[in-house]
Amino acid sequence: MNKKYSLTQGQAPLSRRRFVQGLGTAGVALSLSGLMGARAFAAGAEGSASVPLLKGTSFDLEVAEQRVNFTGVVRTATTINGSVPAPTLIWREGETVTIRVTNRLSVPTSIHWHGIILPFQMDGVPGISFRGIAPGETFTYRFKVQQSGTYWYHSHSGFQEMTGMYGSIIVLPAAGERFPADRDYVVQLSDWTDEDPMAVFAKLKHQSDYYNFNQPTAVDFAHDVSAVGVQQALSQRRMWNQMRMSPGDLADVSAETFTYLMNGTTPAGNWTGLFKQGEKVRLRFVNGASNTFYDVRIPGLPLTVVQTDGQDVEPVTVDEFRFGPGETYDVVVEPEEDAYTIFAQSMDRSGYASGTLSVRSGLTAIVPALDPPQPLTMADMMGQMNGMNHSGHGSMPMGQMKEMSHDSMPMDGMNMNHEGMNMNHDGMSMNHDGMSMNHDGMSMNHDGMSMNHDGMTMNHDGMTMNHDSRALAKPSQTVRHARTEYGPGTDMRVDSPRTNLDDPGVGLRDLSQSGLRPPGHRVLTLDMLHTIGGSLDKRLPEREVELHLTGNMERYAWSFDGLEFGQSTPVHFRHGERLRVILQNDTMMTHPMHMHGMWSELENERGEFVARRHTIPVQPAQRISFQVTADALGRWAWHCHLLFHMDAGMFREVVVS
Repeated sequence: MNKKYSLTQGQAPLSRRRFVQGLGTAGVALSLSGLMGARAFAAGAEGSASVPLLKGTSFDLEVAEQRVNFTGVVRTATTINGSVPAPTLIWREGETVTIRVTNRLSVPTSIHWHGIILPFQMDGVPGISFRGIAPGETFTYRFKVQQSGTYWYHSHSGFQEMTGMYGSIIVLPAAGERFPADRDYVVQLSDWTDEDPMAVFAKLKHQSDYYNFNQPTAVDFAHDVSAVGVQQALSQRRMWNQMRMSPGDLADVSAETFTYLMNGTTPAGNWTGLFKQGEKVRLRFVNGASNTFYDVRIPGLPLTVVQTDGQDVEPVTVDEFRFGPGETYDVVVEPEEDAYTIFAQSMDRSGYASGTLSVRSGLTAIVPALDPPQPLTMADMMGQMNGMNHSGHGSMPMGQMKEMSHDSMPMDGMNMNHEGMNMNHDGMSMNHDGMSMNHDGMSMNHDGMSMNHDGMTMNHDGMTMNHDSRALAKPSQTVRHARTEYGPGTDMRVDSPRTNLDDPGVGLRDLSQSGLRPPGHRVLTLDMLHTIGGSLDKRLPEREVELHLTGNMERYAWSFDGLEFGQSTPVHFRHGERLRVILQNDTMMTHPMHMHGMWSELENERGEFVARRHTIPVQPAQRISFQVTADALGRWAWHCHLLFHMDAGMFREVVVS
């Protein structure tokens, strides 16, 4: 037997806290009475926690509470058919499914079919598409399945998703899989807290960095002094303090409260998928976490990405990928050794989920150590910074920046609002009290919410731009801040965003050069994805809708254009129109943005189609665009899929009429 493996737990030593978090092998005892999976689909190895597989066109799902134990402490979970995760549903493209959902809770519930194209009445968002499912009530979802691929479903009521109410969906293509495999596993990642989610949220509202221990320390300051000198190190630290921001704002919630799960199993529980030598194995990765971005790799085993968000892509082989809540990636692997570790570390590097691929049950491989957290760079905060487009190469961490004080930093990179601060910005005069602006001959009155410049009309509340009804071949690069961004709910505005899709993100840049990965280590980026078949609609857009992702980290406020949900009005799409949506991230955190009901066709800065998505991650200081065909009448939700961000206000309604 290869010395690399053993029949005992082969993981790297765990800290006491990490061991406590891994006590439970599974949160609940899963019933397999409804197992109907085809032979190619597998739930896990014998003895490993298994998720029920339900196949067909008619389903009965029951939502209830159940006692669980992931960490040595018994808590209450929200379950579907007594399972965490919920049963994996297997549908077939072209068939009509009927799903009867019965609510056994004492409060209303709902199920949203994430990424599934369906009538808005079946979308499952209380207050938007239906009233919800009352206690004791059965609601019947019925719709035709018009697509294939890997998707998932979850509650859209309160924090029920966070307490266990989520599951995966596999839609079998009518014409057969384009990339067939010998074995097929769902790998659903999630996060669990023993705390009441409402209590966690309250702590964040009171102190946004309550769970964040990636803060600058005296040791970090000493390293900065060694790298750039005392004066520059002091200047950098003073700048961050004056802005009330931290280069360690990578995640709101960490392993301080979260236990990271793979198919409902803790790292010590070691979910296992079996294979035979020479087989191709398809792994359907689903990020069902409430608030966690995961960086996924299988050390020693290349990953061939064949699908994202349920849509087949031209195969691309990488060694690691990042994905946020709501996203799915299908990869095909061809294992040659006896055992491999599936390793998914959180973006803030505070913890991980893990499992094993092996030729027999009980065999394990070494679990890698967590990477050290990497701080955000100035380009993550300020964008291009005088033309410096922040890609995966040449990023500049704080310790390598040229001396830059708060008073002298280039304001063409970022525009900040701190307690009514007034600024003079490259010849643009701005008075925050009067809300008037004059810039290079362009007149704008924020109170009137109208603009006229070279024939362009703009409504700031809806951020809708019409360019004389001309087709728009390329997305606009002109940054337009809505008047509502100039308020207490917004602590920064980016004026020179980066538009690059080739950046893997903080913590994944230049890993080989830093020695954290072997030479030639490949990390997936959005520009590497190419949906097979191209765009579904070849028309050019004739309208742009621009919205900014905004927030105030100190207040833990999140919003679109500075307006939390409840303060905003719906975004209106005309039925049948082809339009471009621009999202600009004016915050220092990455947001996975999910628009219900319609495909988001991601494009590059030249307006060229990249990939069809239902959830798009937008990095700090990044401006991305996608095209939409408004072919789905009704009311739809559009929000950040970080659950606490959505609940704090980063949610908007879209009306197609």
